[in-house]
Amino acid sequence: VSLLGPSGCGKSTVLRCLAGLEEVTTGDVLVKGKPIQGPAEGLGIVFQRDVLLDWRTVIDNIMLPSEFGDRSRVAGLRSKAMHLLQIVGLGGYQDRYAWELSGGMRQRAAICRALLDDPSLLLMEEPFGALDEFTRDQLNLDLQRIWAETRNTVLFITHSIPEAILLSDRVVVMARNPGRIAEIIDIDLPRPRNLAVRETPKFAEYSAHIRSIFEHLGTGATL
Repeated sequence: VSLLGPSGCGKSTVLRCLAGLEEVTTGDVLVKGKPIQGPAEGLGIVFQRDVLLDWRTVIDNIMLPSEFGDRSRVAGLRSKAMHLLQIVGLGGYQDRYAWELSGGMRQRAAICRALLDDPSLLLMEEPFGALDEFTRDQLNLDLQRIWAETRNTVLFITHSIPEAILLSDRVVVMARNPGRIAEIIDIDLPRPRNLAVRETPKFAEYSAHIRSIFEHLGTGATL
């Protein structure tokens, strides 16, 4: 599910409420039918910045969450971390330091760290927004491949209409002033999706429809 909207509409606030990092002022936030009361188990988060620790190796960065949990599981999680590195194309980079990696490689490592404990819910806050177009396209494909293998539920925040359509089963369109849900759109495109799907008539229809929503809301120029 992608959460799509202009700056200031509340996308990041929604994510922080789901993560238990911020309390709602009214209403309830439920995950699996249970109210959120602080950061929950079974949750992974990837932020726009990778927040890797430059003095640690890639594998040590990915293994960081294991240092705060059951130490008896470390060996199994290390094997999982190595497998995740292979999935995202970082096999062989486990002993490199974080500062040696490119921006795209760092974000791949951050995704691995978030997936280490196989979270049932993965929250991603514009994780590819600071990357160049080519790297962003590749990471979109990588994320789809990871999702196809893990089947984690993903909430993905983005400003990009094409990115939201490419990745999602549903696109939640938000409006601002006040922040609210304008429309929820089901994306009926076959999977797996490659970049060429963006040139298809059906993709263009979804894109035009979403743009028309923002134009009607007076925010079309920002997306």
